[in-house]
Amino acid sequence: VQLVESGGGLVQPGGSLRLSCAASGFTFSRYVMRWYRQAPRKERELVAAITGAGDTTDYAEAVKGRFTISRDNAKNTVYLQMNSLKPEDTAVYYCNAWRTSITNYWGQGTQVTVSS
Repeated sequence: VQLVESGGGLVQPGGSLRLSCAASGFTFSRYVMRWYRQAPRKERELVAAITGAGDTTDYAEAVKGRFTISRDNAKNTVYLQMNSLKPEDTAVYYCNAWRTSITNYWGQGTQVTVSS
């Protein structure tokens, strides 16, 4: 099982980034996919989630209206489009694949820094 995030980087406030998470080693379409983030000295928090079919999404209040989660089951990839970024969005962003408490996988994370 492998989850590989990409797309992080340094962006100015108000800017945009698109994170990608490429999955392999499991039946991607059967898994809920989630993006989490962890800022320095803070606990990891759920940012967004999408069902296996991609028909239902959910977002943390802090990112509603700015972030969009999507997935392409043909490419085994989940995305997080982040617009109107703020300094408080600075964190390491992690991709998570969940089906049961046993089949719960994590990527290595990608750094997002929002700063002028």
